[in-house]
Amino acid sequence: MTVSVHIDLGYEFEVKAKFDEVFALLSDVPKSVSHFPKVQKLTDLGDGVYQWEMQKVGTAQVNIQTVYACKYTADKAKGLVKWTPVKGVGNAQVGGHWKITDNKGKSTKIVFETAGSVDVPVPGLMKMVVEPIVAAEFEKLVEKYIANLVKAFGGEV
Repeated sequence: MTVSVHIDLGYEFEVKAKFDEVFALLSDVPKSVSHFPKVQKLTDLGDGVYQWEMQKVGTAQVNIQTVYACKYTADKAKGLVKWTPVKGVGNAQVGGHWKITDNKGKSTKIVFETAGSVDVPVPGLMKMVVEPIVAAEFEKLVEKYIANLVKAFGGEV
């Protein structure tokens, strides 16, 4: 049996770096992903589509490797970097966006939102145990990712 775990996260923060620097990094998928923890492999599938392969997490008996692909688009005029799920790749569907706003040249406000689902092959009885563990692990990875980006952008305002 497969349990589908839904994840929905949002963060808002402000960094010291200028808009152009923030947009350049966040719209460059490989450069941005280099700050995300536990990525085993990122593959450019062409046409703005990237496949993520995460490191396996769990124990020797029960573990999961999350694999998914997203199509990325960037619009500097709108300060938007968006990713949409690509169906039929891996065991997850993930979408979301970065909204980047210049604060009069002094700092840059960043809003991050992502949502998706991960299919975990476990017995139905384990659903109540697996859902919070998978959701917490994803949240922990995203928080570390944001902390790494904040550091790269010179800290929060």
